[in-house]
Amino acid sequence: MTDAKNAVRDEEPTILLERDDDGVATLTLNRPARKNGIHRGMVDAAITALDEVASDHRNRVLVVTGAGNAFCSGMDLVEPMAPDELTFMRRVGILCRNLHELPIPTIAKVRGPAIGFGANFALCCDLVLAADESTFGELFAARGLGLDGGGSWSLPRLVGPQKAKEIAFFAQSLTGSQAAAIGLINKSVPGDSLDGVVAEWASTLAAGPRRALSMIKSQINTALETSFSAALEKEAVAQAQAARASEVKEGVKAFFEKRKPDFRAAD
Repeated sequence: MTDAKNAVRDEEPTILLERDDDGVATLTLNRPARKNGIHRGMVDAAITALDEVASDHRNRVLVVTGAGNAFCSGMDLVEPMAPDELTFMRRVGILCRNLHELPIPTIAKVRGPAIGFGANFALCCDLVLAADESTFGELFAARGLGLDGGGSWSLPRLVGPQKAKEIAFFAQSLTGSQAAAIGLINKSVPGDSLDGVVAEWASTLAAGPRRALSMIKSQINTALETSFSAALEKEAVAQAQAARASEVKEGVKAFFEKRKPDFRAAD
């Protein structure tokens, strides 16, 4: 286990980063006594951890989760926005962008509350799996705040502008089951099944074609800001690059040999 940089005032590392032998990395928000509420030191530690994940090609998928019985309670309102509000929020934006653009698939594993920034930080991941009884709380308006954590971008794309406004205007909280039903997250499962389902998804992705999944992620992430013609050109360039890569050779060979491809060997 590798401990990312930590704020001095916390006795334990605020961010934990580990990787298994299959290439599944796990980033854990680690302030369980504060329900993993975010402060500046934690933001910096998470950015450092994501940089470490991105730079190590042994990592094939990232799971983001929270320690204890919460995913993330949002910004820790007891902590100051140091050194000032705008600088702090721009730093938060870097964290969210780096997670969104990480060149491997990402899965948010949500157990317990994901409130405010915590809810939207989960939505920065490519896939979100949650316990049925977890809570996604877009409570910004109830605190007199605007959206953060990329919520102004992700909410309307996931559930449509009108539904996004309903959720945000009325500071709604949704259970994992409710969030899955409206398409806000991918899936909710009973709490005692969450670890197993996330592990299954992560294992499947880790065994997949790393380069191709990175291309697909980039294509989909930019799809709604791209014209059809530009998307076709991006696809052409990506396919031309992919066609020469060892992943495709392994995929085609496995097809003719009627076996499952070994994409790890093709790296």
